Amino acid sequence: MADQTQVGAPSAENVESAKVKMRARDVSVYYGNKKAIDEVSVDVFSEYVTAFIGPSGCGKSTFLRALNRMNDTIPSARVEGTIELDGEDIYSSGMDVVQLRARVGMVFQKPNPFPKSIYDNVAYGPKIHGLAEGKTELDAIVEKSLTRAGLWEEVKDRLQDSGTALSGGQQQRLCIARAIAVDPEVILMDEPCSALDPIATARIEELIDDLRGRYAIVIVTHSMQQAARVSQRTAFFHLGHLVEYGHTSDIFTNPKQQRTQDYITGRYG
Repeated sequence: MADQTQVGAPSAENVESAKVKMRARDVSVYYGNKKAIDEVSVDVFSEYVTAFIGPSGCGKSTFLRALNRMNDTIPSARVEGTIELDGEDIYSSGMDVVQLRARVGMVFQKPNPFPKSIYDNVAYGPKIHGLAEGKTELDAIVEKSLTRAGLWEEVKDRLQDSGTALSGGQQQRLCIARAIAVDPEVILMDEPCSALDPIATARIEELIDDLRGRYAIVIVTHSMQQAARVSQRTAFFHLGHLVEYGHTSDIFTNPKQQRTQDYITGRYG
């Protein structure tokens, strides 16, 4: 599988000056005896939004969950290879998984606000991680997070209302606010717009663009148009393999692999 490593590990001359935030090498994920991911190597850069695309069941969400050890919650799951965050192996025995998931936050496909107030949804993480010394500091974190998530102006007068009473698009932005409230370094988004209408989707895409540069962002999407709009790097997965990884413009206009070309042009998927 040496060719897969070459595909996923950009050479020094084509990464420009971008900083590698997460580095995955030869990562395989198993569910019992079934291999869902086969020796995938990818670099995630601080300055970029990275999109994972590919047909349903190709392994892109499985690989995304490996980046913050969400697969640990599945008893049959096993991960091989190495994934590093700032050079530290996230699967090492000394890694605090709770702290890892604060540093590498996750926004899921379906909005999942806690059955709490809007305020408490955002304040929950900073409270349990001890990021605020008092209510004034906590208030500031909540306001800043909701502002960055593009939601503050819509909810500032009803912070005690239930988060579940918001619209779907607002709930997803609340979940993004909740993720960034603990000051993460990476945000993983697993098809964050798939349950939303086009207007709410556009708001989330604008938000992703606003957040780029503050956080390394990785998004799994079924929409090639969305990947083209929001990302700077794109990885194409097929049948558990990483077929091609590079600058988004190159993947969509000048792919190196025939399988990528076939998927982009709609011959399968």
